[in-house]
Amino acid sequence: MTGAKALQQVSREAAAAGITRAISRDPATQASSLDGMTLVRVSESDGNAGTAAWVEISGARDMERAVAASGQGHAFVVVQPSNWKIIPLENLIADFHRSGKKVYAYMKTKGEMETAFTILEKGVDGIVVPAEALDDAAEIASTLKKKDLYSLPSAKVTRVVDVGMGERACIDTASQLAVGEGLLIGSRASFFFLVHSETVPSEYIPTREFRVNAGAIHSYVLGESEKTRYLSELKAADKVLTVANDGRSRQVVIGRVKIERRPLMMIEASVDGELGTVMLQKAETIRLIRPDGSPISVTDIKAGDEVLVHVTQSKARHFGGEVDEFILER
Repeated sequence: MTGAKALQQVSREAAAAGITRAISRDPATQASSLDGMTLVRVSESDGNAGTAAWVEISGARDMERAVAASGQGHAFVVVQPSNWKIIPLENLIADFHRSGKKVYAYMKTKGEMETAFTILEKGVDGIVVPAEALDDAAEIASTLKKKDLYSLPSAKVTRVVDVGMGERACIDTASQLAVGEGLLIGSRASFFFLVHSETVPSEYIPTREFRVNAGAIHSYVLGESEKTRYLSELKAADKVLTVANDGRSRQVVIGRVKIERRPLMMIEASVDGELGTVMLQKAETIRLIRPDGSPISVTDIKAGDEVLVHVTQSKARHFGGEVDEFILER
């Protein structure tokens, strides 16, 4: 891309997406043409906090060059794999993390960007994208920003009702879940209960650290960007958002969904004038979470108990997204 006007337009779009730095391999690029963005220049020699090294990776020797460049004083090193593979990038990330240096990856597609941030769990320190991939980068940046803590106020249980038989869904993820971690599930589009994973030892069955027995198939599950899905429509390879009892969240992949007919119970709770319900399997191994972070079996819950919930401002949904319109759910 050439010309100050073109650069300014791209810079404005990048800034709107939360991107604050531009990297240039052209020594003629002027910071004044970037509409307030910070300019990082690529340097092939020793650098400083305003420069970066750029190394194209096509073999093992290039990986050694990238590691060597990290010791030249640059703000970070950009690696551009000619044949993008996960294993070489894993090795580089491990080397850079051990030395406390920063590595960025040059990526062109959304899939590459998403994977780059998850390799070795921590991922690269950042990505560099061409102007034509700005829309995908903006979506990734938005998702990363939304990994803030979820608010989990305490709601008081007002009713517990046996409702009879129905179909419930077990969500078996491809991740090992922790004690205190689960899914946000609810019968209403703005009120979600934190349903605990099957990570608590029981005398009845072994733990299933990958599973959340999430409830009746009509239920909403809250996901990324505050969007919802019905439990009935989830399938293998879909992604859901797990939330811990301290509000931290992460995205996990579904390996299997098991829908079976089981006895169900409904739990109703309220917080700050908002009322919500969740319909769960009636079993000792199904749990919600108390305000102190400890799990409580649904068979032990009674009116007056308090459990963690998440309440959203918007009450209406259209294809999972929030919309501002009248809706009444009961």
